[in-house]
Order: sequence, then C-alpha cells, then structure tokens
Amino acid sequence: MSESRRLLSLIEGLGEGRVLCVGDVMLDRFVYGDVSRISPEAPVPVCRVISENAMLGGAGNVVRNLASIGVSVDFVSVIGSDKAAQEVQSLISNDDRIVAKFFKDPERQTTIKERFVAGSQQLLRVDREETEEVGSEISHQLVEYVSTLLPDVGALVISDYGKGVLLTGTIIELIGAAREAKCPVIIDPKGDDYRCYSGATLITPNRHELCEASRKDIFDDDSAAAAAKFIASEYQIENVLVTRSAEGMTLVSRAGVEHLSSEAHEIFDVSGAGDTVVATLAASLAVGSSLLEAARLANVAAGIVVGKTGTAITDVSEIAATLRHQEPQISGELKVMPLEAAVEQVAVWRVQGERVGFTNGCFDLIHPGHVAILEKSRAACDRLVVGLNADQSVKRLKGVSRPVQNEASRAAVMASLASVDLVVLFTEDTPVKLIEALRPDVLAKGADYTIDEVVGGDFVQSYGGEILLVDLEEGHSTTGTIEQMSQ
Repeated sequence: MSESRRLLSLIEGLGEGRVLCVGDVMLDRFVYGDVSRISPEAPVPVCRVISENAMLGGAGNVVRNLASIGVSVDFVSVIGSDKAAQEVQSLISNDDRIVAKFFKDPERQTTIKERFVAGSQQLLRVDREETEEVGSEISHQLVEYVSTLLPDVGALVISDYGKGVLLTGTIIELIGAAREAKCPVIIDPKGDDYRCYSGATLITPNRHELCEASRKDIFDDDSAAAAAKFIASEYQIENVLVTRSAEGMTLVSRAGVEHLSSEAHEIFDVSGAGDTVVATLAASLAVGSSLLEAARLANVAAGIVVGKTGTAITDVSEIAATLRHQEPQISGELKVMPLEAAVEQVAVWRVQGERVGFTNGCFDLIHPGHVAILEKSRAACDRLVVGLNADQSVKRLKGVSRPVQNEASRAAVMASLASVDLVVLFTEDTPVKLIEALRPDVLAKGADYTIDEVVGGDFVQSYGGEILLVDLEEGHSTTGTIEQMSQ
C-alpha cells in the first residue's frame, strides 16, 4: 500500500480518537482593513477598518485544530473573570466536540492578541496579557482534574505558551500522571530549559526553539538531527520532532532519524502551523498510529495551513484531498468524487496558486477526439475538472439506448487519463450547478459551440474567468462509432 493510501486510511479513523489538551488559552482578534494613505499626525499608515473577527488562540488553537479534524477534545485551562473570558467560553460552546474545564482566577487577565492586517500584510500586533504564574491552589486543582481524565483519553497535549498556566511543577506532575495511565504525552515546548519535559513521549520545538534549548547551530539536516538527539538524551525525552518551516521536519526517535520534506507549495503565513502539527500528531497517536506516520500526516496538514493567512486550521477533507492527488498515477479511482469533496479539493489547489479548468460531457466510448479536447483543455490550466453526465442524464439527452458504458465505467476511464485531475458526476441536464460551485478559472468546450452558447459561460465571465473553445478533431464521433458497430 502506498504512503498516501496508508495516511488516507489513518485519517478516516481520527474521529474515533479522544485527546486531552492542557495549556494557555488566548483570544486571537483580527482587525482587517485598507491602507491607502499615511497619517498627517505621524509617519504611520491609516487603516480603515473593514471587518473584525475573533477565534481561540494559544492552546485554544490546538483545540480548534483537533476539533476540525473530527477529534473529541477535553480542554483544560485558566481564564480570568473578564469580557475576553466570556468570548473564549462562547467560542468553545459553538463546537460540541470540545468539552472545556476552565479554572477561573478573578485576579487574572485573559490573554488577548489583537492583529491589524491590511491585505496580506500584518501592520501591528497588540498584546494584552498577564504572565504571572497561577497560584498553587489552582495548579493543584488542575492536576487533580486532568488525572481523572487521563485513563479515558488517547493522548495528552501540553501546550505551553509561557503565560503562567503551566508551572514547572505542574508539567512534571502531568507527565508523571500520564505515564502512569500509559497515555502518550505530546508537548509544544517553551523556553530554553527542557528539564521539566523529562519523560515526555514527544516534543515539537521549531528550529529557533531547538537552537536555544540545545545551544547548537542548526543549518542543515545533520545539524538538526544532532541538536534533537542532544535534547532527547540530555532531558530523557523519548522523541523529538523539529519543525523547520520551508526545510520540512526532522524526526528523531528510537527507530532513528527521518527527514520529511516540506509539503507546502507556497508559504503565506506560518501563524498557528505548530499548533496544527501538535494537534495532528496527538490525534494520530490517540488512534494507535505509528509515530512516523503521525509525523507524515502532520507534515501534510502543516503544508496546507501555511498556504493560508492568519491563525488558520485545516480539516479532514482538505488533508484527504491533498493526499488523493499526491500519487495520481496510481490512484485514478480517487479522482472521482462528489461535488462537495471536489469543491474542497479545488480550494486546496487555489491556495497552492494553481489555475483550475473545467469541461463536461457524456464521454460515452472515449475516442481520440475526446482525448484531444481533454489534453488541449488541460494545457490551458494547472488542474482540469471534468463534469461527467450520469446515466440518467445521458438517457434524457441521447435516448434510452445510451449510454453504452455505465457511469462507473465512464468515470473510471476518464480518471485514468493523465490530462484529467478530477471527475464529478452530475444528474442534471447541464453542469451549471457544478460550474457555480467550482468557479473554474477556465471553462473549456468544443469549438462547435460559440461563446454565448457555452452553458455557464456568462457566470464564469462575470468574475473574470476565461472561456476556451477547443478545436475538434475531425472524423471522430461516438454516435458514428455506434452506428458502424450496428451495421
């Protein structure tokens, strides 16, 4: 079985997992605006606010990622008694996969990170936070509560953002309780002293964090592995996964060293990518995955997230769509998918900067003319989606004796073609519904049509899409072939 198929099988089971996350919750606010002038009061840009939104940040973003990939999550943290705390609780209540236990400290301010963004450029970040350690009473209550949950979860995530929730003693106690419950512990570390992480199953420092903790320079695969090995040995940590941005990841485990190349086609924003990695690792280990496969899946997920802007997350459908198209030469049947999945796959391609084309037809008895039109259509884009009339649609259009081949056979043949990246069946007489959902950059049709006759053409042109009329190969016709066969 190929790696992509194994990972697809893994993500199908993630919904059976349950993960416990403990750490510093924050409220991430984003203010989006437009900058067109400099202030007359000072040499600073004037940002005209267009929209605002808020989401869970810090350890809360790990939780968001876990819930997004279908995992049941128990979330334990500390909040204040302020308006930000109310917003955090409200955001949590919107997802029934998350069960939160927040210990309240009336003297504490709930952390807020507010970002001002114009276009794709972050102008300013304003932090409102308190990093004083929580009191011993709250810490004791937190450890006791977590200990009651550990026997029933598949993994424990300790997400340390250094905001005072996770005291050194608290972390040590949590790791000890997890080891006693035989529960794997995944830690997103903070600071340069990893002694408190001794006994952890896995830590996930980024390159900069590993440099600081190991006091070693990291400039290539070998130096990354050497620094990770030092950390593992020095602090008795079982495994280390180093996230290295465009250089991918390095996994140092008992089985040896693995370097995973970056899955990102283009990096727009690394905000929250570490949280995605931690969440995917924990979800995978919670359902019994090997560490290497968990790391490979986390690498795919991170590659999707860094192609988005802001504190982004991914979900099972995006990860699956990416995996389906990593090995198209051996996975033709995976190109055939329903419209909802196709929309998600097209979204992934667009994040990767790819131009999406669309054409459609009955494609009953594929002949050289069909192959030529598909190849010419594909030459005008990076990815070609084919809308394929289902059997009932073909009968209405061509008569009760058609199609000669049923929709499953036609879809299989279509998906086997190198020029075709995705096949979507539709039962309607026209592919308008598909075109409106997919919003192709290029809409291709045979040159026996005029532009004003192409179904969906007006819609595609309305948002700046292109209509491509492809010259037909003479002497090829499905109807003609069928008539010759009947003589």
